[in-house]
Parts: sequence; C-alpha cells; structure tokens
Amino acid sequence: MTGIDAGGRLRSSAVGITTALIGWFILVEVTSGILQGYYVPLFSDIVSHLGVHDSDVNWFEAAQLLLSALVVPVLAKLGDMYGHKRILLIATILTAGATWWLAFAGSFWSFLIAWALQGFYVVWLPLEIALIFERGRRSGHGVSATRRAAGLLVVGLQAGAIIGALAAGRIFAATSENLTLTLMIPAVAVTLVALVIWFGVPESEPVRGRRLDGGGFVLLALALLFVTSALTFLRLNGPGFVWTWVLLAAGLVAGAVFVRYELRQDDPAVDIRVLRKPEMWPVQATAALVGISLLGAQGPLSTYAGTDTALGYGLGLDATGRSNVIGVYLVSLIVGAVVFALTSRRASPRLVLIAASVLVGIGYLLFLPFHLELWQVLLNLSIAGLGSGALVAALPAAAAAAAPRGQTGIASGLTNTTKTIGGTFASAVFGVVLAAGAGAVASQTAASLGGYMAVWTICAVGGFVAAAVLLFVPKVAFADAEEVAVSPTVAE
Repeated sequence: MTGIDAGGRLRSSAVGITTALIGWFILVEVTSGILQGYYVPLFSDIVSHLGVHDSDVNWFEAAQLLLSALVVPVLAKLGDMYGHKRILLIATILTAGATWWLAFAGSFWSFLIAWALQGFYVVWLPLEIALIFERGRRSGHGVSATRRAAGLLVVGLQAGAIIGALAAGRIFAATSENLTLTLMIPAVAVTLVALVIWFGVPESEPVRGRRLDGGGFVLLALALLFVTSALTFLRLNGPGFVWTWVLLAAGLVAGAVFVRYELRQDDPAVDIRVLRKPEMWPVQATAALVGISLLGAQGPLSTYAGTDTALGYGLGLDATGRSNVIGVYLVSLIVGAVVFALTSRRASPRLVLIAASVLVGIGYLLFLPFHLELWQVLLNLSIAGLGSGALVAALPAAAAAAAPRGQTGIASGLTNTTKTIGGTFASAVFGVVLAAGAGAVASQTAASLGGYMAVWTICAVGGFVAAAVLLFVPKVAFADAEEVAVSPTVAE
C-alpha cells in the first residue's frame, strides 16, 4: 500500500471516529457555554435580588474558581480509574443540582455555595477529551481524532456562551423580570444534558488495579487552596494585606511537599515523572500562560471599553457596546478553534500550537500603539482570539496525547487547573496594577492608561513565552504513530 493510500485511510478512519463521538459532546459543551454566558447580563438583577453590593460578585468568581481548581484533578483521576463517562455523568448531576439551587437561592451565602458547586461543569471538557482519545486509541487514531474533535467542542462551548449571553436578558424581560423563572432555564438545560450523557455517551475502558492517592490529593488540594486564596486576597485587598503573602508561602511549601510525596508513590495522584516529559511540561506551562489573557484580561478589557474618552483613552462604550466587543472576541475564539480543527489534519500540531501562541502575543502587543479606536481594539482582540481559540482546543488534546494509558483524564484535566491558576494570578495582579493608577487621572474611578499598558504587556509576554516554551516539545509529539509512519514530514 502506498503512503498516499495509507494516509487517506488514516484520515477517513479518524474522521469517522470523530463524527461518531462528537455530536453528543457538542450538546454538552453548548450547555457548558450557556452556563458561562447566561448569568453575566443578570448580575445586576441578582445583586438586587440578594440585597448585596456589586463588589460582592467578585466572591462568586473566586469561589467557583477555587472549587474547580480543587475538584478537576480528583474527578479526572477518578475517570481514569472507574470510567470517564461515569464521572462525567456524576459531575453533570452535581452541576444540575447546583443550578436548580441557584434558581431558588434567596440569600447571598446560599447563592454563593450553589454558585461554587456549579463549578463541577469545568471537568466536562477534560473528561470528554479523555473519552474521545480512549475510543480513538482502540483504532490507532486517538491523537488525530481528539485534535479535530477538540476544535469542534470549543466551537460548541463558545457558541453556547454567545447563546447564553444573548438569551438571558431577553428571557428575563419575557418573564416580566421574574428572576427565579429566568434562572430555571439553564437548570433545565443541564438536566437534559445529563440524560444525553446517560443514554448517548459510550463508556471508556478504565485501567484496572488503580488506586486513589488520597494523601497526594489532600496535599494538592492544600497547595491549590493556599495559592488561590492568596491570589484572591491580593486582588481584593491589595499587596499590603499580610495574609496574602502568608497564604502564598504556605501554598509554595505545600506544593514542594506534594512533589516530594508524589515521587515516592507507585500510583500517584499526579505523576510528576510524566509531567517532566518534554511533550508534557510545555503543554501545562502553556495552559497557565494562556490563562493570563484568556481568564485574567477580560475584566480590564470591559472596563477599558467603558472608560470615558474624555480622559484621552478608552472607548466610552455603553453596556451594549461592551457586549458587542466581547461578542467579537468570542467569535474569534470560535474561528480559531475551527481553524485548529482543519489545519491539524495537515500541519504539525506542535507548529500549530506555537503559531497560536504567537498570535496571542501579537494581538496584545498591538494594543500598545493601537488602542484609541474601536476598530483597532476589535482587530487586536480578533488576532489574539484566533490564537486563544486554537489553544483552548489544542491543549487538552495535546496533554491527552502525551499521557500514558490510564492517565489521559488527569493529564487533560490538569490543563484546566493550570489555566485557572494562571488566570487567577493574572486577575489578582491586574487588579492591583489597575487600582494603583485609579485617581491619578481626571476621573477618581478610572484606571490609568499606564495600568492598561501593563496589562496588555503582560498578556503579550505570556503569549510569546508560551511559544518559546513549546519549542522544547519534540517535533513528532501529538501525532498518531501511523501519521508519523505515513508522512515523515509531519513533524517538520
């Protein structure tokens, strides 16, 4: 058989696997996107309903990020041990329960607890990636099938976010501003998607004889708890709050103890030896670096777009205009994910990752000279969004490809954890940087242009450093064995 024939059979087989698996998971990711986009336009009404201050919304994000950072590694490992579908279904049922709770929560603390528990949905994508990879692995096309599927899943995710953001306000108005009835809509969606998973998703083959490293997960949880709490206090209280640095130091110590403990375990919670592999550590590092702009820069983007142009910078947009800017960014993420799914068939996945990281760096670097006109901001965001969309799709798939059998779930899940840590760190630093410039200009509330320049510079540096880190990945990484055999130039 010729190389061309083998390559054609490889592609058709891999596409068949992807097509068979992707339909149900797109529905799951659309629902995930709805959860991420639906509540934002309603925050003002939620604050009024709960009788709290606008600033208390920060605690919702902090609580959910903290829980997601803690539970994703545990649930992903349980998926490797007992079946990824089983844990995906459990996580979805927990998310559905929390989402129904949100609809009927009548106090701040009740809403805060439910909002945190809703964060179980963040493990959906890593478990889906593991399911796709394990099913494709049986036919020898796990890597290529996962790459293309991941791109389509991210399309569903971002489309769901747009649908949620556009639908929330309209549903609220259509229900005569009945908040409880409005918040029941995403609960219905998650409940339906639990049925989709139960009846439509096949199970993976767990590796027998595994055990849950309870001690390792406790140490990991403590390290994440200390670090994320420190970063939350840094954002809310500034660098002068002493407990910020006490908690950060405790987190670093717990992290060091965790690494030493895991290296002595036969079946560790997180295999540090696998993380040291040249095709794994750059992926996890890139996830943290992309989290800086993907999760940390959205708040500054919104406030910059709303800053009064009388100050000599900013766009002076109202809420609708700011929503449109975010919408353009989300669309660029979708386009980036689609481009990744298409180009990964022909181009080296490693080179695609590097190019995507460079696009993120270029997009934010362009903010430094070009930020005074709406079209300039939209162009910069579109460039960065193309790269970010490709990276969101590529990183979990790349981690799964680099992991040994039985560790695909935890490997892909860790990309979410490191991305969350990167975003939390950036959000805290950006909050301090922007607050430092407030009041230094004509407005007593607006951040200074220098503060925004610092934010954009950090985001740009994060993208370029990610590209440099990915140069350490072996050229033949993230490809099916058949792809390498059929096309030796795949790594070029």
